[in-house]
Amino acid sequence: MKLADFEFDLPERLIAQHPLAERDASRLMVLDRVSGTLSHKAFKDLSAYFRQGDVIVINNTKVIPTRVAAKKPTGGRLELLLVRRLFEDAYVERWSCLAKPTKGLRKGLVIEIENGTAAEIDGIDPEGLVICTFKKPFDLERIGSMPLPPYIKRKAAPEDAERYQTVFAGVEGAVAAPTAGLHFTDSTLEGLRNKGVLICQITLHTGPGTFMPVRVEEIEGHKMMRERYSITPEVFATIAKAKKDGRRVVAVGTTTTRALESCLLDGFDRPVLDGDTDLFIYPGFRFKAVDALLTNFHLPGSTLIMLASAFGGYDLVMRAYKEAVMEGYRFFSYGDAMFIC
Repeated sequence: MKLADFEFDLPERLIAQHPLAERDASRLMVLDRVSGTLSHKAFKDLSAYFRQGDVIVINNTKVIPTRVAAKKPTGGRLELLLVRRLFEDAYVERWSCLAKPTKGLRKGLVIEIENGTAAEIDGIDPEGLVICTFKKPFDLERIGSMPLPPYIKRKAAPEDAERYQTVFAGVEGAVAAPTAGLHFTDSTLEGLRNKGVLICQITLHTGPGTFMPVRVEEIEGHKMMRERYSITPEVFATIAKAKKDGRRVVAVGTTTTRALESCLLDGFDRPVLDGDTDLFIYPGFRFKAVDALLTNFHLPGSTLIMLASAFGGYDLVMRAYKEAVMEGYRFFSYGDAMFIC
């Protein structure tokens, strides 16, 4: 398929720059894959679309404050986004990082972090990430800031420390929030439990690849960045039994979907419960685990809208996006939600 197939006109005013006052106050568009209908609801109506025995799977990754300001020896400003910790001992930490700008960065260059900590560049990895070794003390909570997405045109505010995390975030390691989960409150989860819905947690540490543009005309040539995921044997057993019994598995977000489908690339008899994934899901993909998907409204031409189109059907999803623009839905991380069932 062509990249142009996933482009659409999006007014800038629809890109949510701040979270709503309440997490569950967002709108919800429901896509019925069987009837091909679109319904406009509120997120608080979500439980009406669940039934006893459904399994809902959420991503419990926690965003860490990995946006770090630095300075080159020449005095030039540098911004690092720490992506993956590679090594740590009593003296240093080594991370793979996205750097902006990259001009002049070379192996052996020593840069100064905003709090006075020094870092040395060790090279560039195969994904184009800069490898940096930071001298300790190195406290991200003190020197880092929340890595808000590039389409949020403001600096991170105190509210983002809470609102750019899900209420079930618990395993540190993400550089971007699993945004479909941002709508949930403890009351939402309790209401689902009271309805007999089973709630399972998995972990996929969302990386910067979620915002990386697709730069090839034929989307099949795009390469995803690796992300780490983990699924416990107990959660896998719950999902496998639900599938065997004909009960639905509902994924909260594209990250959860990619983790579940990565686990089952070789089928239920040979699951991979822990590892790195660069799985790229686009129309034509055959889903083994996910029966329904809750997701946000995504960037034009992004791998995320391609995943949603693969699951919901290209024509239905692109029609839904057109209607979302017409109806003034809020887009992206702090935006509204879509339930494809």
